[in-house]
Amino acid sequence: MKQIESYRHKKILVLGLAKSGVTAAALLHKLGAFVTVNDKKPLSENPEAQGLLEQGIKVICGEHPVELLDEGFELIVKNPGIPYTNPMIEGALEKGIPVITEVELAYEISEAPLIGITGTNGKTTTTTLVYEMLNEGAKQPLIAGNIGTVASGVAEIAGKDNTIVIELSSFQLMGIDTFKPKIAIITNIYDAHLDYHGTREEYKRAKANITKNQTEEDYLIVNADQEETFEMARHSKAKIIPFSTKKVLMEGACIKDGWICFNQEKVMEIEKIVLPGRHNLENILSAMAAAKLSGVENHAIQQVLLTFTGVRHRLQYVAEVNGRKFYNDSKATNTLATIKALSAFNGPIVLLAGGLDRGNEFDELIPYFKNVKAMVTFGQTAPKLERVGQVAGIKCIKRVDNVDMAVPAAFGFSEPGDVILLSPACASWDQYKSFEIRGDIFIEAVHRLK
Repeated sequence: MKQIESYRHKKILVLGLAKSGVTAAALLHKLGAFVTVNDKKPLSENPEAQGLLEQGIKVICGEHPVELLDEGFELIVKNPGIPYTNPMIEGALEKGIPVITEVELAYEISEAPLIGITGTNGKTTTTTLVYEMLNEGAKQPLIAGNIGTVASGVAEIAGKDNTIVIELSSFQLMGIDTFKPKIAIITNIYDAHLDYHGTREEYKRAKANITKNQTEEDYLIVNADQEETFEMARHSKAKIIPFSTKKVLMEGACIKDGWICFNQEKVMEIEKIVLPGRHNLENILSAMAAAKLSGVENHAIQQVLLTFTGVRHRLQYVAEVNGRKFYNDSKATNTLATIKALSAFNGPIVLLAGGLDRGNEFDELIPYFKNVKAMVTFGQTAPKLERVGQVAGIKCIKRVDNVDMAVPAAFGFSEPGDVILLSPACASWDQYKSFEIRGDIFIEAVHRLK
């Protein structure tokens, strides 16, 4: 970790805890800042805040009092989930107080170069693939970000011989100043988080921040099959490395004659890749490009692609029971993700879907229901999904109370050779605290069938 002096004796407010806030507060305290933490959860129910209090950090819990901004803070480090419309953030910006997110701290203290991955879909799978390829290639990578480990905590232990592979959300990227990855990846751009960003343009602008500080010595790997992402790349100073599943490219990553290729060099035959789904070829191509730019040899990339079956809750292969293959795609919290999952299989599918009703309909799923032989629905959106299933001509549709009940119901509709797929097309919050919990319940129910 770099021993920087820029925060020494600065008065800093950390707004919102969770993992990133706790790590940021402790780090700033080590760097000599005068830290105050403000979290909405009461102190008596807040073990994270209690732990910071024991370290000598000032803690204010139970509310976000706007008058706190009158205490002369020079910087605010906010939890990425707190929107910029929050009165505390609006008040800070009116007073000219800079607002950053924790990933900015990670960049400032890191001795290791960073590979940053963002986009709407595929971030976690791509991040994991890059990490695994670098690890197999003996490049000593560390993994960070939304994937589970707080970036600034990873940066504290990283040395010059490491590389930090970091998944980045639009929320995090809105709060950067000097942050600059050596290699950046933009997987794709679709409508997402518009309740937070307001417009698609604002969402794109946040994503584009991943490359705003890059120079000619850096790389930006970008989806050449999307005009929007390529347009974002045109404003970058980095060297552009395109990837495409549709076009043969002279430079960059593409598919040619049944092989994945980089700069026209054949790296691996597609038929040997075990990760299912056409959409995952995008993730594989972008990850391969980052690995090749990092000096990873082909044999290491091949070894990963021969064994990598997916990230937990993201089209994850769970088990085969009596000839039926079960896949957990609980992370599919929108229709686009479910479309990608349905497109990954050619044989008959029994689909488990449902969850939080955000007011949208699901008609865009209908053209992709051609292989769906049966559907089991649950949650608030069950009636809407049943309607589009009926329009698509699915004859076997059953509503159940929850995912736990959906698994045996789906098994009852299935035959050997079928795929039983949890891909909800909805968020989980009507019944479960997270998509991870929803996916874990699915996995447990599958194993009970054995």
